[in-house]
Amino acid sequence: MGILDTIRNPQDLSKLSGAQLDQLAAEVRDFLIGNVSRTGGHLGPNLGVVELTIAVHRIFDSPRDSIVFDTGHQSYVHKLLTGRQDFSTLRQQGGMSGYPDRAESEHDIVESSHASSSLSWADGISRARQLTGDGDRFVVAVVGDGALTGGMAWEAINNIAADKKRRVVIVVNDNGRSYAPTVGGFADYLASLRPTIDSLRAAPSYEGTLEWWKRKLQKGGPAGQFTYKSLHAMKKGIKDWWAPQGMFEDLGMKYIGPVDGHDLQAMENALSTAKNYAGPVIVHAMTEKGHGYAPARAHEADQFHAVGIIDPETGAPTEAGGAKSWTAVFADEIADIADERQDIVGITGAMLIPVGLHKFAARHPERVFDVGIAEQHALTSAAGMAFGGLHPVVAVYATFLNRAFDQLLMDVALHKAGVTIVLDRAGVTGPDGASHHGMWDMAMVQIVPGLHLAAPRDATRLREELREAVAIEDAPSVLRYSKGNVGPEVDAVERLEDGVDVLARRPAGSSENDVLIVSVGAMSELALDVSGRLGAQGISSTVVDPRWVLPVRQSIIDLAARHRLVICIEDGVRAGGVGSRIRQEMRAAGVDTALNEVGLPVEFLEHGTRSQVLERVGMTAQQITHDVVAQVLGTKVPFARPLPGQEHPSTGSIPQL
Repeated sequence: MGILDTIRNPQDLSKLSGAQLDQLAAEVRDFLIGNVSRTGGHLGPNLGVVELTIAVHRIFDSPRDSIVFDTGHQSYVHKLLTGRQDFSTLRQQGGMSGYPDRAESEHDIVESSHASSSLSWADGISRARQLTGDGDRFVVAVVGDGALTGGMAWEAINNIAADKKRRVVIVVNDNGRSYAPTVGGFADYLASLRPTIDSLRAAPSYEGTLEWWKRKLQKGGPAGQFTYKSLHAMKKGIKDWWAPQGMFEDLGMKYIGPVDGHDLQAMENALSTAKNYAGPVIVHAMTEKGHGYAPARAHEADQFHAVGIIDPETGAPTEAGGAKSWTAVFADEIADIADERQDIVGITGAMLIPVGLHKFAARHPERVFDVGIAEQHALTSAAGMAFGGLHPVVAVYATFLNRAFDQLLMDVALHKAGVTIVLDRAGVTGPDGASHHGMWDMAMVQIVPGLHLAAPRDATRLREELREAVAIEDAPSVLRYSKGNVGPEVDAVERLEDGVDVLARRPAGSSENDVLIVSVGAMSELALDVSGRLGAQGISSTVVDPRWVLPVRQSIIDLAARHRLVICIEDGVRAGGVGSRIRQEMRAAGVDTALNEVGLPVEFLEHGTRSQVLERVGMTAQQITHDVVAQVLGTKVPFARPLPGQEHPSTGSIPQL
């Protein structure tokens, strides 16, 4: 039995010797490499926080002390140390979440894993502790993987720093740059003194003494004030030479570090010092993503930030490469468009490669901007660039557009800015779960005046709709597509005058029009499957892909008027979605055909594969066909329009077809 097998809760760590802790760290890394290579997941970030997480749990008392991870994908080690050592179902339906999950453990607090939020959580939790008489309990925020590039984090720091009594410890997991300390004997000597000096600076008596001398000197007339300013300037100069703490202490927070985040004893010393301080503290830990695993360290792009199933020895993917991904199609096309148009610029939020702007950046590095995890800034900056004569293409995950809605509405749309927003991972994304499903975007943008929304069904339509989007110069345009590989090409049998594609008429040449199926984006294969199943039941159908779902095309309204029932299939929430918008436009045009919205429920959907999640919510060809047949027969609302000479059905009655 290894050391890791004996850890059932964080308190078990206190029994271990230094040698046993080193062995535990090695076992944790071996465990992560062996297990995550079989399931896929966030490997690199967790390899980088092994010692850091052990130290946090050794010094603080979870769950009495609250530990918040930002972002949550660096919480695998935390899961292991809190008794969750079965990773065989990591990120699989019914299995362990890839993020903190309150349902899994009392040690988990924040589930959303939208970066830069942890310090606001820490601010709120610590305020609540003060007001409820639990002010001696600590809140520890582990902030890393670019979370401090988000403005929300700095808003929170500003508030935390204003209250000197709150027990908040912010552990900055700094793995975003290479930290190269000065080398040589004198530098080593200074480094050996750092823990002693940090302990002195964080001692309450030290702060009290400084405050006493400050008041004494400032009351001592011009000479005293001059002496205070001189000594304060000298102190600040020495501190800035000693360690790059500048902005943190300028905000009024005690700073400790930098500390080697892979030196367990150094981390424990720094955290103990922070714990003994009677106010908010920042502990600056330098770590290396992928630490201890050569394939990850050698991976220049992202040190195995997230991997699929890999060979644990080599790090090479074991799954055969399949069809081209949606992201790859976008990456090629936007780079080609950038070659043709000098006004095209790219903007992303710390996800250059995941959203496919890397090829554009390689060809035109001066025209691609990574603003960090700052989606709000990205949208407003894009509005400014549009005003300046450029056409920005902002590429983010669909779920992260939620964070920039105000900027989309008031900065981009209100000013009629020609900005194209490309939403990757739209719809059900699968193993990352509730916080990462891109299921809110289509409902959210419905209320933005003048916005154009496109949802391509295949690679060819993605390319053409992207080009159409960047041609719009007087309003925002949004292009959204799914995660994973692009499906087969779905050719249209006809393109109508306003750009709507007719994908099928079944039976061909039929004069009867029972059901109009509006297929949104990647739902085309499902829509065609439903159409075929309806045909087998003697129900005729027309399948259309709007291509541009906003504004609603007139041909959709005209087709709806000629059918007995309309169903809209979309992989966004039903409430306020595309189907809801089409129904409103139909009513405004005096078309009373019943419409059924087939989409996602307004729920937080747990992780699983895309097909598993869709099946769980009833979005299968079999279930949709069953419902439509019942609606045509008049046994399920909304009822299809009666045939000529037929009475309008009421619930329970079955008209003759």
